[in-house]
Amino acid sequence: MLIFGGSASEVLAIDVARTLGVAVSKLEIKRFPDGEKYLRIKQDVSGQCVAVIQSTFHHPDEYLFEYLLIADSMRDLGAKKIIAVIPYLAYARQDERFNPGEAVTIETVAKLIESVGTNEFYTVDAHLHRISDISRIFSIPAHNLSAVPLLVEYISRNIDLDNLVVIGPDEESEQWAEAAARILRVDFDVLEKKRIDAEKVEIKTRRLSVKNKDVIVVDDIISTGGTMVETTKVLRREGARRIVVGCIHPVLAGNALARLYDSGADIVLGTDSIPSPVSRVSLAPAIASALRKVKE
Repeated sequence: MLIFGGSASEVLAIDVARTLGVAVSKLEIKRFPDGEKYLRIKQDVSGQCVAVIQSTFHHPDEYLFEYLLIADSMRDLGAKKIIAVIPYLAYARQDERFNPGEAVTIETVAKLIESVGTNEFYTVDAHLHRISDISRIFSIPAHNLSAVPLLVEYISRNIDLDNLVVIGPDEESEQWAEAAARILRVDFDVLEKKRIDAEKVEIKTRRLSVKNKDVIVVDDIISTGGTMVETTKVLRREGARRIVVGCIHPVLAGNALARLYDSGADIVLGTDSIPSPVSRVSLAPAIASALRKVKE
């Protein structure tokens, strides 16, 4: 298998290739003066199984279009099988038409990825809402890998925690909190809102006390940080001793990271699906493991 990394995921592609024991294959990508992209695949892909690793964060339109150029060129050059690895899948949150005329963007993105000859698709902890399985969106084999084991392994090896519980900031995060707690063999809970009166809403854990406990807060994505900041404040108010905030996709828009530390988080970390100051957990082992199982 040949491993290629797009502009968004060059370092991750190198890590995946090293984990697989192969050299990363080369692309030449540059811009013309008018802003158009020039692409050249610098390795013979004829008859080869190729994996293209390209996350779609911060500049999703650009990185998605770049993937389309790469995959379509590989198809024209005779690649036997093209595998898309898009760790952070943009446009996943719009999976339904809520108002007349809206674009169901995840369906459009899936069609585009398939249209250029992609034979198989992988992502990591997609930010899905009403769709439970990524394979329902695609007509090609599609897989949603989980980075929770890697996140938990990193925390266990590098951070000394005691009397531990795992907390999800809301009901949507329960699946990640439960998975982390199961691996760590500890209890978990989620925060819930309880309306006291017309103007007052109380936010607290559903059933567990966090007083004098170390807490790992787990969610799939930190975007503006609003939800996680409120979570951290609540946990501090309830007497949590140490708070580690972990996420899969650290978007960290604006001053989200500073706000998290200011709200009481002791440590914030995420994976390298999106490069950031807290991207300490490499997705390479999970991606490499999945690629080893691909049938060429």
